[in-house]
Amino acid sequence: MLLPLAIYEDTSMSKGAFTHPLYRIDECSDLMADACVCGDQGDLVFLSVWARDTAVQQLLARLTLGRDEDGLDQLHLINEHGGNVPVFVGAIDRFDKRLTRAYRRTLFGSMVNLWLFDRRCIQPDKTNASAVALLPRHATDPTSRLWHLVKDTCPLPLLDHWQEPVLALLRERFMLKNMPVALGPLQGFQLALDVPALTEALSELIRSGVLTAHPQSADPKLLIDVMA
Repeated sequence: MLLPLAIYEDTSMSKGAFTHPLYRIDECSDLMADACVCGDQGDLVFLSVWARDTAVQQLLARLTLGRDEDGLDQLHLINEHGGNVPVFVGAIDRFDKRLTRAYRRTLFGSMVNLWLFDRRCIQPDKTNASAVALLPRHATDPTSRLWHLVKDTCPLPLLDHWQEPVLALLRERFMLKNMPVALGPLQGFQLALDVPALTEALSELIRSGVLTAHPQSADPKLLIDVMA
């Protein structure tokens, strides 16, 4: 199964699903997770689980019920150290899902892989200038993908040779940050742009000569002085 393009254009997770640790889910003994990414408040961003089709459909039904009787609005994953990782699901309508059937001839019948993920993983929320990137944990250079995400999400025009100072600015202002919970082979990045503050900061970088109309060797000291 192919991951959505904005998550990662690769099939490595489904091809090598069981080469990574599996995480038990307290509330659903019939399911095992091989990847989970959460935001600052433990809010679910991406979850990959394996089980028989009936167990996966039961999970989706309980998540749809939410806080109603027999519903679920949070899960607890058990990590490789025995620790309990709370995952808050919240409103199920903010998620998209992908299902693929694999390992058809097993002792327990065919296995289904479910991916449940925040829609911002595949399409930036341009109204709120917010987006999510999921990349392989050992990605050698995530910078180019993050820069593409920033340009696709930001309502302001950005020139390609501004990449280094603008990414540094976003990290310094906590508009771009790593997601704190990442189990399995993925890492998550959250982009949440404060457009008025970013507009003011970019204007200052332009006035100070850090950002220029044409590629040139800007003095790195200028960026340090402006951001200090």
